[in-house]
Amino acid sequence: MQRTPPHRVLFVCGHNRLRSPTAEHLFGDRADLEVASAGLKHDAEQPLGAELVEWAQLIFVMEKAQRAKLQQRFRAQLLGKRVVCLDIPDEYDYMDPALVRLLEAKVPRYL
Repeated sequence: MQRTPPHRVLFVCGHNRLRSPTAEHLFGDRADLEVASAGLKHDAEQPLGAELVEWAQLIFVMEKAQRAKLQQRFRAQLLGKRVVCLDIPDEYDYMDPALVRLLEAKVPRYL
């Protein structure tokens, strides 16, 4: 029986300190996914680069402005990729129970 390779999912926020690392932590244990996270700001914990965008098959951003910035900076690498905006504002701490509930409600329908 042939196994399907895991989907490569990237979560993106501003600084890669709160929202996207929470999402990476939540979905990182799934056998059907390879998960990473990064930030769009220059001082992000893990700054987003072209290689990571190319690696991803599905990209989640937290805000509409982040989708615009992503498309502006990585237009060539985004060809043929799905980018989903989760509309989650920057008002949660890392692993905040309210953030976890939001992510668990919004992300699975796209996976």
